[in-house]
Amino acid sequence: MIGGALEMTETIQAQVLVVGGGPGGYVAAIRAGQLGLKTVLVEADRLGGTCLIRGCIPSKAMIHVASEFDTMVKAAAKGRHGVRLSAPPALDLAETVAWKETVVGKLNGGVGALLKRAKVQVVEGWGVFSDAKTCRVQTPGGAVSIAAENVILATGSRAVELPHIPFGGPVISSTEALSLAELPRRLAVVGAGYIGLELGIAFRKFGCEVTVVEAQDRILPLYDDALTAPVRRWLEKAGVALHLRAKAKAVETRGNATELAIEDADGAEQRIAADRVLVTVGRRPLTEGFGLEAMAVDMDGRFVKVDGQCRTSMRGVYAIGDLVGEPMLAHKASAQGEMVAEIIAGRKRRFDPVAVAAVCFTEPEIASAGLLPEEAKAAGHDVMTAVFPFQANGRALSMEAGDDGGFVRVVARQGDHRLLGVQAVGAHVSELSAEFAAMLEMGAVLEDVAHTIHVHPTLSEGFHEAAQRALGHAIHI
Repeated sequence: MIGGALEMTETIQAQVLVVGGGPGGYVAAIRAGQLGLKTVLVEADRLGGTCLIRGCIPSKAMIHVASEFDTMVKAAAKGRHGVRLSAPPALDLAETVAWKETVVGKLNGGVGALLKRAKVQVVEGWGVFSDAKTCRVQTPGGAVSIAAENVILATGSRAVELPHIPFGGPVISSTEALSLAELPRRLAVVGAGYIGLELGIAFRKFGCEVTVVEAQDRILPLYDDALTAPVRRWLEKAGVALHLRAKAKAVETRGNATELAIEDADGAEQRIAADRVLVTVGRRPLTEGFGLEAMAVDMDGRFVKVDGQCRTSMRGVYAIGDLVGEPMLAHKASAQGEMVAEIIAGRKRRFDPVAVAAVCFTEPEIASAGLLPEEAKAAGHDVMTAVFPFQANGRALSMEAGDDGGFVRVVARQGDHRLLGVQAVGAHVSELSAEFAAMLEMGAVLEDVAHTIHVHPTLSEGFHEAAQRALGHAIHI
């Protein structure tokens, strides 16, 4: 009661309501605003979502600092290319984390400014739906009710927790790993997917003892052995202990000592001493806590079921990003968000990409777009492949990146030379991923790549020469 009257809930009418301010949601909201639609974005956390706040961006910032630190350590130990340090470098992890937060802060502020410029109303708080088009948000200033003509669900995902090794204490997710106040002397990583290896490699470069435990028989199971072999060689050379076909069973803490119990392929138990246990066994869509069950949308297993326009089974309700299935990648969510906004505005769009490129920021990096060779064969294609090693690339050699086993590989159809996939492993190959995706999206054949003049000296020449090699006339190998 206020002044003898019932407190009233503010009601907002919107043409578009976006729930979730991550790379899918904020892009959808900005595009909807640009198209003149009255748009409201609901976000309980900071704008930018997992990717910007506690995932893609902060992890790459930490990986960058780790590589700088590692280079300095080597320069202090025996010098590198004539550069020597008189003393080993010192790391203040708290200062590193603080710098990482400045990067996040700049991007977070930028997202807010872009939303404001697009005239998107941002409502801060957790939204709960009472039906498919009505959402109640508890904001710092009181409750707000939002009624919308169209709803875009972009709630994202969260880290998977192992039932027998719950998060808490020494057991951390990637979120906590990126905000540690001090380095753990010994780090155990459960899961050898891209998140686990990216962070595990970074902490090894920081000087931590790192052990990786993986239930499958290989690292980075989504990629083939040729692509992952250089990464595995780096792990071995760097002294990272790798336990494959091993299951994490329990974490036990006695006093100040923590141990991770694992079971190997033969059923034998081992114990790994660890100050921190980083669990990275995947992510699951965030479907709880916002009233999804009241929206009467169909599910596809753990994901929200959508069609080629990201429409759910409920008219006027769309879902995008991690909520709708693999690949759970920020750039896929952004593309879907932009598309849905345009569909709501009356444009004809459909989500049907030839390929969604993916990158592992490991050591060395892996970039992949389209089909791997075995995937192309399984799809019934008569496949031709060719590899060009970075050992024969001047740019790679000039930055000491020619001897890590890196290469560019093209996968094409034998009959018409149509590109089916492109992959690379090596230093900075993440920057090649856009060209790989563009060529696939435009239906390029090997001759298109071979006849495109690539700048010298760049790593992109590896793509050019891989296509030439597939056609039988590579120049530099």
